[in-house]
Amino acid sequence: MEGAATAAASSAVVVEEERLHVLNKTEEKFIEMEITTEQFTCGCTPKARKLLLQRRADCKDSWPDQWYISSAGHISAGDSSLVSAQRELQEELGISLPKYAFELIFIYLQECVINDGKFINNEFNDVYLVTTVDPIPREAFTLQETEVSAVKYILFEEYRSLLVKEDPDYVPYDVDEQYGHLFEIIRRSFEGEVMLSSLMFVNIAPCYVAASGKAILLLSTEHTVACSLSLQKQLCRYASVSLDAELTGLSNTDRKTLGFLIKAAKLMDEIFYLQVWYSNPALRDWLKEHASASELDKLKWMYYSINKSPWSCLDENEAFLTTTDSAIKLLPEATKPVSGWKGLEYKAAFPMLKPPGANFYSPDMDKREFKLLNDSLKEKEQIDAMGFFTVIKRHSEFSLDSSSPYHAVHGTNHLMTAHDLYSVPYSKEYNSFLGKAAELLHEAGDLAGSPSLNFEEVTT
Repeated sequence: MEGAATAAASSAVVVEEERLHVLNKTEEKFIEMEITTEQFTCGCTPKARKLLLQRRADCKDSWPDQWYISSAGHISAGDSSLVSAQRELQEELGISLPKYAFELIFIYLQECVINDGKFINNEFNDVYLVTTVDPIPREAFTLQETEVSAVKYILFEEYRSLLVKEDPDYVPYDVDEQYGHLFEIIRRSFEGEVMLSSLMFVNIAPCYVAASGKAILLLSTEHTVACSLSLQKQLCRYASVSLDAELTGLSNTDRKTLGFLIKAAKLMDEIFYLQVWYSNPALRDWLKEHASASELDKLKWMYYSINKSPWSCLDENEAFLTTTDSAIKLLPEATKPVSGWKGLEYKAAFPMLKPPGANFYSPDMDKREFKLLNDSLKEKEQIDAMGFFTVIKRHSEFSLDSSSPYHAVHGTNHLMTAHDLYSVPYSKEYNSFLGKAAELLHEAGDLAGSPSLNFEEVTT
């Protein structure tokens, strides 16, 4: 999505002027400039495996009045990929979703020349997938008239077929090249699912399987057996060991003290789950709640409990879960209210590739951007930003949530600085957990009969 998007400004219709980072083919920034651009994003739903398409407004200078995978746009200089995707979905379709709903599925370089050579398009596209449980009612959308004239759902297989046939009503894409990853990822992610949910991209949306109920059930059964066998093999690599604590020498008071220590330790576990990935706690709770639904769900929960994440430690962090396993979240304020509809339900996404920065850094931050931040800091601030006890976040994430017309945000606004990124010490980021842990340790210290368990000072 962040792009070296170049255009013949003298002959193109000016939509708006933006300041972009211009990149080379290795995605390294080499210049920042103002340029006429148009933006790009998308969405989708798995219950039916249909994609959400939008028709481009007839006033657009590129591909006017043609169908396109849902919202899209360029990243302005200084903005992040993820925040831009959230903003475009909100501006073009009136859908306001948190970052938990967006799954970055692939990045590709798009190079084409249109409008009789007057418009040269060279850009990197970050394609995000949003998965909703059911299709969004037409009445819930708020379309941006200068960008979008209509929306519709279409089977993803049908959409691919239309692109192959080069149907003139659809923006052209070569599905045999990089863009073809889109359809392969959808097929792989929702393989074997029985009418489970809907998909929406910050470039696609809801999907229905074109097959008889019997055929779908057969596919699902085969897929379930394959997944179960795979998880059983993975679980068999671990030996079950029982660990017992020797408590005979402890008084009743010391046992109560130990109970407080265990409760405090469990709060540290909560911090760990959150540090792995921001939607990891929601995934854990969802898998635990549904573990008794079937034998496969039980196996998923068992293997997740070992890895504490959707990535397998013994398999070079390969994901053993997919988008269909994600927690379902209801967010009625995501769109306009519609009578008789409870509101938008989405899947809390996680990436198939384990993020190297986990949840310590903004998910779409790169080294170049972090270096720009670090170079702007004073020496003491640089030490903190590079240290092991801070997280790096974005001002724009908070600002976007605060500006949503449907979403109420509680708390104190962060002050905007010259850089979107800023550092937060653990003591503030995890204050709610650390504060409770400190109280428990104080209670343990007050009860402790042993000097070794007496906590004179505990700070947060």
